[in-house]
Amino acid sequence: MNNMQRRTPNWLTGLSFSAALLLSANSQSASAASSAPELVKEDVVKLSFGAGANSCKAAQFAVQVLGSGGPEITYNDRASSGYLVWIDGAARVLVDAGSGVAANFGRSGARVEDLDAIALSHLHVDHSADLPALVKASFFGDRRENLPLFGPAGNAIMPATSGYARSLFGTEGAFRYLGNFTDPDRYSAYNLIPKDLKVTGRKVALVFSNERLELRAVPVTHGPLPALAWRVTVGDHSVSFSGDMSGNRKTLQKLAKATDVLIAHNAIPQTAKDSVAKLHMRPDTIGEIAAKAKPGRLVLSHRMRRTLGQEVQTEAAIRTHFAGPVSFANDMDCIVIAR
Repeated sequence: MNNMQRRTPNWLTGLSFSAALLLSANSQSASAASSAPELVKEDVVKLSFGAGANSCKAAQFAVQVLGSGGPEITYNDRASSGYLVWIDGAARVLVDAGSGVAANFGRSGARVEDLDAIALSHLHVDHSADLPALVKASFFGDRRENLPLFGPAGNAIMPATSGYARSLFGTEGAFRYLGNFTDPDRYSAYNLIPKDLKVTGRKVALVFSNERLELRAVPVTHGPLPALAWRVTVGDHSVSFSGDMSGNRKTLQKLAKATDVLIAHNAIPQTAKDSVAKLHMRPDTIGEIAAKAKPGRLVLSHRMRRTLGQEVQTEAAIRTHFAGPVSFANDMDCIVIAR
């Protein structure tokens, strides 16, 4: 993987945006490559769960749930959506950054300077609100390399990821004061590099790779919003993230084929009306997708008041299609994929 060619596919457009994070002359820019065929694996490593960061830090490859909730302020202290991929004791990919994720990022023992990439599924508040907090916190570390920020392109009702970053950190942005952090003798300095991924079509694309990992994405349907599902591959193992989606486009099963862990969002119960099901997957839809993808384990996250307490009914609906292991996520769960 060390000598992989890095090319930008025609569905990904980039904007190099120095969001007050400047002066990194020798830093590494975001990697991108053309779409790749589906991955198929025959064996799956046995998975184990543990609370806190220690299990993740000790693993060769693990995923930690930083936020298992949705946009509600819940009674059980769940942060909004966020997941952290650990490789050989370091946090390398952050998938989504909803409210509360920054605090749990700190609780996990992760460091912003270790991240290879941030990947946003879409720009709803419960998936993106803590990005400024993480950027601000990074100034108290020693990051020097550019940090790629991948997310969907925009449409009439939602900005592109690059536009979102500009609205936060640009010269007219809400947090434009961060533009003052440009003195290399006083502050950690790097470039934030937003990359907008087109959300048309059904192809799985390899958008980033380095010597440690490959990051793939595919468009999914989340009502009228541009949205993506993500897969992180490390060697022969992988974890996939549905993000918020209805399942109508039938792309998640391609992305998540034979993945070790599929983290799917359980935002609505089986009894949800059709209008809500245009935004999210009912449990039986999750089961149908899992039956086709055949993950080693299905983990249900993005748990909301309308699904909390419905675990028995949810699993029963999933079981009409999928017979593999099913777990319900909680904040700070660590899922060890390879020891």
